[in-house]
Amino acid sequence: MPNSRRPTSIQSVDRAAAILKALAGGPGRLGVSELADRLGLARPTVHGLLQTLLAQGFVEQDRVSEKYQLGAGLLQLGYSYLDVNELRSRSITYAAQLAVRTRFAVRVGVMHGATAVVVHHVFRPDATLQILEVGSQLPLHASALGKALLAFASTDTIDNLLAMPLERLTKRTPTAGALRIQLNTIRLQAVATERDEAVLGESSIAAPIFDRESNAVGAIAVVGDTDRVFPRGPARGLSTAVVEAARGISRELGANRWPFAG
Repeated sequence: MPNSRRPTSIQSVDRAAAILKALAGGPGRLGVSELADRLGLARPTVHGLLQTLLAQGFVEQDRVSEKYQLGAGLLQLGYSYLDVNELRSRSITYAAQLAVRTRFAVRVGVMHGATAVVVHHVFRPDATLQILEVGSQLPLHASALGKALLAFASTDTIDNLLAMPLERLTKRTPTAGALRIQLNTIRLQAVATERDEAVLGESSIAAPIFDRESNAVGAIAVVGDTDRVFPRGPARGLSTAVVEAARGISRELGANRWPFAG
């Protein structure tokens, strides 16, 4: 007969999640024995999982009672989730207005590893067939959205990305040296551009979005056919429209000023 038991790794995740839910349900701190009894698990198993959660900051142990409670690590995860969702909710109106104003599709994104993840997407306001891009991952080095995020990232983040070979997606994809120069300019102007660097015939212009701590928590971009985005240079008024949308969202997130350079 096939083994119907769940893999040990999945079982451990289930049990760790059960411990966190039990601690969240309280009341107060709980000890190893109390958690074991509630969950029907062996005490050594609970103790081992608690030590792992403790090392990750997901639980904390009281030195006097030696009982456990939820840790600050969970709050950090929660803040990340809230930040992304707040960014999206604050961006909806501005992104829609930007699409109407420019007649281009609009993306709002956040940084995730070496990519920019699209968290909100507004279709180009015309009758052509379009595909929803929410969840799509764009290369940081070959998208305006990604460059706007990367320019205001930490020096370590930039250095780590540029230490790896950058994937050549088209003949116009920048090299590490060229990208570093572009990032310096973006930090001064708070506008990022990309012309045929990821997809031939498609280009984009983006601006970073800042929070109340002056951190670049996202970016907003217009994207469209290269001959419309860059008829010669950037289409007239396009960069201004993108920056104004980014500024508006930043104000909604509590930014007191538009921090061009760190």
